[in-house]
Amino acid sequence: VQLQACGGGLVQAGGWLRLSCAASGRTLIYSVLGWFRQAPGKEREFVAAVTWNGDSTFYADSIKGRFTISKDNAKNMVYLQMNSLKPEDTAVYSCAVGRSFKIYDYWGQGTQLTVSS
Repeated sequence: VQLQACGGGLVQAGGWLRLSCAASGRTLIYSVLGWFRQAPGKEREFVAAVTWNGDSTFYADSIKGRFTISKDNAKNMVYLQMNSLKPEDTAVYSCAVGRSFKIYDYWGQGTQLTVSS
């Protein structure tokens, strides 16, 4: 499995950004694709996830209502639309594949998001 996240950058607080994740390889053996983030000095935390089949989604409480996960099965792409960004959203964002919303098996390289106040 190869996962490549991109689209990060520097954004002012209140702004928006969309991250993309390109998935390739044996991704179909996994049921879920998710987004995680890791801020400096903190543990990696779950952000959002979507099922490959169907449109079930799951969000962390910290971003619920501001972030939206979506996918394009034909392109093997997953997106994270992030609105109303806050400085505390600053982190390296990476995508992962897993067997369920709670169990993830593989993470790809991340992309840096910095939100300035």
